[in-house]
Amino acid sequence: MEEKLEHISGDISTLTDKITALETAMETEDTSFLKSYKNIKERAQCTLQDPELLSGALIDVAKHLGNLTFRVWEKMLGMVQYTPVMLDPNTVSTTLSLSDDLTTVRHTGTAQNCPDNPERFNLYLIVLGSEGFTSGKHSWEVKVGNTREWSVGVVKESINRKGSITCSPGEGFWVIRLRNDDKYRAGAAVLTLERKPQSIRVQLDYDGGEVSFFNSSDMSLIYTFKHTFTERLFPYFSPCLRKDGNDEPLQICPVKVSVTVISSQ
Repeated sequence: MEEKLEHISGDISTLTDKITALETAMETEDTSFLKSYKNIKERAQCTLQDPELLSGALIDVAKHLGNLTFRVWEKMLGMVQYTPVMLDPNTVSTTLSLSDDLTTVRHTGTAQNCPDNPERFNLYLIVLGSEGFTSGKHSWEVKVGNTREWSVGVVKESINRKGSITCSPGEGFWVIRLRNDDKYRAGAAVLTLERKPQSIRVQLDYDGGEVSFFNSSDMSLIYTFKHTFTERLFPYFSPCLRKDGNDEPLQICPVKVSVTVISSQ
């Protein structure tokens, strides 16, 4: 490649010299130009050898264009995040604020002007996921950080959304709660945890009738509810705020998407 570049540079230099000489000759008087026309015409003749085309210099079309759609999509996986649950703005109570990407909920302490639609909770600090489940296995992780009070889990679609509610399986709430920074509960059961989790993994097996909670750091089981589900279930989030100003948000963690290529053989 370096040798070819040197040859090309030499050809360019030769052509440049000839063009300069011709331009100089053309600027002379007409008589002088016509007298030296024969010599000028000979000097203007320049035959350059066509560059040699080697097989190794061809573009590898198959490499660059083969499976192009798949390769572009594969590259995009490193740029795009996937979140398994999105929050539903139509259910969020008025003093909660959602992030623009609908993955984080925070208590603001200030009521917003929102329509009092039937889906919205009007008394408690609650927001539901936008998609409900009636079958299959589903899981998501919630970053709770150092929030002193929170509730996460799943609820049935028909729960009461206006006025007082009781957060128990009998009322359609399969959630775990933290209160006063150290009291964990699952329904009426009191939980004792060895370490304070920074994030909670919620795992729903609708057909198997289980809702399980894990400490995401080591995937240790915190608690499992068992129930025969008969209606649609929605992810549940409540970033309860203490009066001391603790206002850390709850955030649904993105998951890493991978590509698996399966051979047809």
